[in-house]
This record gives sequence, C-alpha cells and structure tokens, in this order.
Amino acid sequence: MPIKVKAELPAKAVIESENIFIMDETRAIKQDIRPLEIAILNLMPLKHETEIQLLRALSNTPLQVNVTFVHIASHVSKNTPASHLNQFYSTFDEIKNKKFDGFIITGAPLDDYAFEEVTYWEEMKEIMEFTKTHVTSTLHICWGALAGMYYHYGVNIRRCGQKRFGIYEHEVIHRRVPLMRGFDDVFLAPHSRHIESSFEQIKANDKLTVLAESEEAGPLVVIAEEGKQIFLTGHPEYDRMTLDIEYKRDLGKGLPIQVPYNYYKDDNPENAPLLTWRAHANALYTNWLNYYVYQVTPYEL
Repeated sequence: MPIKVKAELPAKAVIESENIFIMDETRAIKQDIRPLEIAILNLMPLKHETEIQLLRALSNTPLQVNVTFVHIASHVSKNTPASHLNQFYSTFDEIKNKKFDGFIITGAPLDDYAFEEVTYWEEMKEIMEFTKTHVTSTLHICWGALAGMYYHYGVNIRRCGQKRFGIYEHEVIHRRVPLMRGFDDVFLAPHSRHIESSFEQIKANDKLTVLAESEEAGPLVVIAEEGKQIFLTGHPEYDRMTLDIEYKRDLGKGLPIQVPYNYYKDDNPENAPLLTWRAHANALYTNWLNYYVYQVTPYEL
C-alpha cells in the first residue's frame, strides 16, 4: 500500500528501509485516485515508535492511504519534542470539521487511573463522539479499546490479578465475519496491560460481538455496529522487541514485572524473542482497511 505522509517524517526512513512502499505528498498528488483518509490519535508516550508500528501495519494492501497524526492538545508530552508535534501532528480542533474514512485511537499508559481521572478525558470524549458522525470506521487499541467500550457502551474496567504481559494464544469465534478472514483457528497476539474490560458486560451487551478471545487474556477483538467501532484489547502492531524494551525498562526502575509470557525462547530473557504474531496482525489491519473502510466509505467524504 502506498502510504502518504509528510516527506520529513522520521518514521518514513525507517519504513522505507524495510522495503515498504511509502510516498510523500509530492508524488501522491500526481496519482489520479482518491486516497483513504486515516487519522491516528497517538496517545503513546514514545510516538515515533508507534508511528513506525502503525504505518507498517497499514502497508499491506494496494490502497493509497493519507495519514493524519493527531495529538491531545490538553496534555503536554514529556517524551516527544514539541517541534515534532508541531511539524507532523494536528490537534483535534484542527481536524474536527473534516471527515475521515478510518480513525485509530492508540493505547496509553494510564492503567492506574479511572477514566474520569485522566487529565484529558473530556477531550477524549469529544473525539470519540466525533467518530460517531465523522468517521466510517474507528479502530481502538489496548487502553483506547477499553476507553472506547466504556464511553460508547458503558463497559466497566477492573484490575487484572496479574499483568497481561506477553504473547497469548487466541481462538477465532466468528470466522465468517470479514475482519477475521484468512485467520487460522488459533493465533498469537501481544498484550501489555494491568486492566481489562468486564467480559461479563461485553457478553451481555447485544451491540458487542467478541470475534477472538484468549483463555488467559480474555477477549482480543470486539466489534460493534457492523464495524463502525472495533476494539483490540492487545497490541497486534507491536514490534519484535517492544515487550523486551518494556520488560527491561521496568526492571531498571525496580518495578514488579514478570517475564513476558510465551515471548522469549525457553522463557529466558537472555534469548532473543521470536516474532510469532506479525502475519495475523497484517491480516487484521488489511481486513479492517478493506472491508470496514474502503468497501464501505463514500467516495465523497
């Protein structure tokens, strides 16, 4: 997929080094097609890494995608320079009168806070309400998924007994739903969170359908309103080394953290982790773009 981004975006060079086709604005305007307009609300502290992960995940179809990165205006990022945000990101006020084919809301390291305690929760609610009228399909990831199910459908969260941290096995529940096309009966995906949505409330809500779940990690893929709202409680987009970085970061801080489940060979952190989830992650994002964005969105936004 040709992904259109600003030519100077640092993530562009990383993606190109992986032999993934990515184009800048100059080349994109010469193509006589209407690209998909995808906005990414990046709530992660290390925004550069998340940019790379999501651009890679969106790179596996022949569709052209115009990506708009969005950041929270009511929060000052401690890990991303203001110059990067000013050059490559928009605020919600700058995009709120536009319409988008797809919208991605990422995770955020906010497990220790109730949603109403999050300093930018009011802005989050405004953005999530915006997606109901201005977006064809919204994909929520990890904390963004828990926040989305809470805001849209009143699904409460609770603390996990032990952090969901590692690579978990999931079973496909509804194979005929297009989002799960091409999936094996069982597949792997990363999780990294201390909280979870109430599985009982999800199952009791007839507007929500669990498409894939894990005995250890709970539901991974939840869909609502025929794909207008989609929730991923894990991180299929994660790189090979992301959990390794998180694990060693917490160890270095002296925080209680277990070895990531089913991640290192022989469960030994001295061994390099195996990449066991990339193919299904690619299928998931490709299916979302094709069946819930491209096939559904109007030509004239």
